[in-house]
Amino acid sequence: MCGIFGVYNLPGDAASFRQRALYLSKKLRHRGPDWSGCTVAGNHILCHERLAIVGVESGAQPLTNDDESLILSVNGEIYNHKALRKLCPPGTHFKTQSDCEVILHLYKTMGAEVVKHLDGMFSWVLLDTKKNRIIAARDPIGITTLYQGWNSKQPGTLYFASELKALNEECDRIIAFPPGHVFDSETGLTTRYFEPTWWDGSKIPQTPVDYKLIRESLEKAVRKRLMSEVPYGVLLSGGLDSSLIASIAARETQKMIEGQVPLNRDGDDVDESAVASWPRLHSFSIGLEGSPDLAAARVAADFLKTVHHEYTFTVQDGLDAIADVVYHLETYDVTTIRASTPMYLLSRKIKAMGVKMVLSGEGADEIFGGYLYFHAAPTSDDLHTETVTRVKNLHFADCLRANKSTMAWGVEARVPFLDKAFLEVAMNVDPKAKLSFKGQMEKHILRKAFDTSDDPSAKPYLPDSILWRQKEQFSDGVGYSWIDSLKETAEKKISEETMAKAAERWPKDTPQTKEAYWYREVFEQWFPQDACTESVVRWIPRFDWGCDSDPSGRAQSAHSAAYKK
Repeated sequence: MCGIFGVYNLPGDAASFRQRALYLSKKLRHRGPDWSGCTVAGNHILCHERLAIVGVESGAQPLTNDDESLILSVNGEIYNHKALRKLCPPGTHFKTQSDCEVILHLYKTMGAEVVKHLDGMFSWVLLDTKKNRIIAARDPIGITTLYQGWNSKQPGTLYFASELKALNEECDRIIAFPPGHVFDSETGLTTRYFEPTWWDGSKIPQTPVDYKLIRESLEKAVRKRLMSEVPYGVLLSGGLDSSLIASIAARETQKMIEGQVPLNRDGDDVDESAVASWPRLHSFSIGLEGSPDLAAARVAADFLKTVHHEYTFTVQDGLDAIADVVYHLETYDVTTIRASTPMYLLSRKIKAMGVKMVLSGEGADEIFGGYLYFHAAPTSDDLHTETVTRVKNLHFADCLRANKSTMAWGVEARVPFLDKAFLEVAMNVDPKAKLSFKGQMEKHILRKAFDTSDDPSAKPYLPDSILWRQKEQFSDGVGYSWIDSLKETAEKKISEETMAKAAERWPKDTPQTKEAYWYREVFEQWFPQDACTESVVRWIPRFDWGCDSDPSGRAQSAHSAAYKK
């Protein structure tokens, strides 16, 4: 991933705005510390801050075609880029080995429709100087971040950036660009291009569980995400989701070491260069001293034989990082900040080891109803509708956390559970199979898909203690005292008198707890403009299902019941 910044249709010559653009783009340099690029064309300008993972030596951006009439700035990875090259007209000249350059060439024949052919995580802005046209697009689920802004004093000008901080000084309206959509200046419309079969949450699927298909689809999703020319690793909390991803990655890495180069579903060889430079899979975990996640991650890593790196942080380390976490995450959502802080600290350690890419387990809880509050779902239909809503809103929560916590230090997180093909399988399962109740643990079908106990000849994916470990939200699993300490700190920082006036200070999206007030106050220090709050959405459980108002998984009754002696 990288950082992108662009302005379309500036009043006057964009050359005079170049230094300002470079200043704003520099605010994104943590996302792309490897190189910076800036291209001016008429009254338009595109900038790029590069994190080099594929096409390391030749993929500097913005990318251009031969006559430089097309200019492209991309944040992300296109996993099927080799297959897409075969769709380009004969004689197409590729200037680089970048996986993103294919977008330029296919645009010439497909126009904005090119986005429908991309398999990956991406946000990009393409400028067609001959047509005075700009196109912007974001991946289907919003794994990458993208914002769009406007300045009321320049009504014809459009701004795009990977993060809010590059726009808040220029724009008086900023939105999170919607995932699965494409904007085209020719029509002036932002339209949804991602139209999977499961998108309408009111339509309840009835497809029986196919455990083999679930397992093989996830294996393919992991395999294609090993596309890398630099050393990579896995985030390993010791929970089910991250451990499954680590297990599959370990198997695929071993195949490459042994010369059994796997093929992704498009028939492209997975790049072996990263394996050659760092032949054993490395895993990374973090927690407070004695935390549940550290202990479980140790068990998983030992079983998978990864080179495991375990980091402990103190409560004070976390508290000291809160202001920086809010700055990088660009949110005041309680759940996101709680979980992002340990991930932010861990990402710094990972980058210090020379790792630029990690696999992570985000998305499984939304897909399979894994959060403990799903135990309270009134019916299977309600559970399905909620999972669809949660997946659609991932870009406000877990995707935002995974992207910005890691990219704060120039580390790219890839999330196999949000693969388009895997989603098509998993979101179409009859939701009755996803229900949790006594005798059936949350995410039962995912666990069962990777349970080899009925086949003595099969190599187990995980030890039973990990495969059947109850859900711990990351902010809980790093150590229960983490959330308790945040609440205690907020109690000291925010007086009862101050809290009583919260609605006067923020009539919209008023903080309901002192912890929420604290984060909102920090957010306002970094982003005082009113335009900055439109892109923030808070993550909360379903109160109408009788859930506790605290978003912590530990606050839900299912967690308490599981740990009663």
